[in-house]
Amino acid sequence: MEDAIQIDNRGDSGLWAIEVAKQIVAAQGFDLARAARDGSEDDVRAAGNALGEAITDAMMEVFDGLTVGVSGE
Repeated sequence: MEDAIQIDNRGDSGLWAIEVAKQIVAAQGFDLARAARDGSEDDVRAAGNALGEAITDAMMEVFDGLTVGVSGE
């Protein structure tokens, strides 16, 4: 999610969403599953929070991209 991409249409938006979802599930989803299997309740809570944060970050990235150039007036 570090590289900026140009989204010109709905198809591009869908592809971006799929790629971001795959990245989130591969990292935070795996960590959550591992914590649920081997960790304590605190480990599960921390992994769940990290998953939620990754989803929030992705949504904010989209929002920030939509508001580029929009005047606050």
